[in-house]
Amino acid sequence: MTNLAREIDACRLCADRFAATETRHAPRPVVWFQPAARVRIIGQAPGMRVHKSGLPFDDPSGDRLRDWMGVDRETFYDKTRIAITPMGFCFPGYDAKGSDLPPPKICAKTWADRVDATLSDVPLTLLVGGYAQARHLGRGKGVTATVQAWRDHAPRLFPLPHPSWRNTGWLKKNPWFEAKLLPVLQARVAEMLSHPSAEAKL
Repeated sequence: MTNLAREIDACRLCADRFAATETRHAPRPVVWFQPAARVRIIGQAPGMRVHKSGLPFDDPSGDRLRDWMGVDRETFYDKTRIAITPMGFCFPGYDAKGSDLPPPKICAKTWADRVDATLSDVPLTLLVGGYAQARHLGRGKGVTATVQAWRDHAPRLFPLPHPSWRNTGWLKKNPWFEAKLLPVLQARVAEMLSHPSAEAKL
C-alpha cells in the first residue's frame, strides 16, 4: 500500500455513524488503488457483500461492470492496472427499510482530493453512478442525460449508470448504451491495458 492507502485503510471517522445504522457494522474501508494504474473506476460505495469480502465490486454489479469493460476478474483486480476509488470507501449501511444509505459526505471531503492528486496521471476514468458524476462533472440533468452526453467527455472520462440489477429496466429503455457507448468503452479500456503500467516496468 501507498502511505495514503494505509491512512484510508485505518480510517474510523464513521464508526459512530455506522453503529447507528440498521446493520450496526464497524468501518471497513475497501482500498484498491496504486498510482501506476491505467484505468480508474469511481463508484458509489461498497455494498454488504463487498464489506464482507474486502474486494470491490465482488458481486453481480461487478460482474456486469466487468462485462461492460470487456475484462476478466484477474485483470480487474490487478491494482497496477485498475484503480477502484468509490465516493465512500466503506459500506454505509442500510436504513430502516433495508435500502442502501448514501456514502457519507465526510469520506469524500476527507480523502477525495488526495486520491485525485495521487491518481492524476491515470489516462482513463469511469464515473459510475450519480455521486461520482456530480463530483467530477458537476450536478447536471441526472444520470441518463449525463451518460447520453458521454461523447462530450470521452476518451478520458466515461460516465456510466450504476451496474446494479436495479438498472436492468434502464438498460432495456436505453439500448443505445450497449449499442453505441460500450463498444467505444471496451476499445478504450483494451487500449489502456495494452500498455504496461509504470510499476510493471520496474
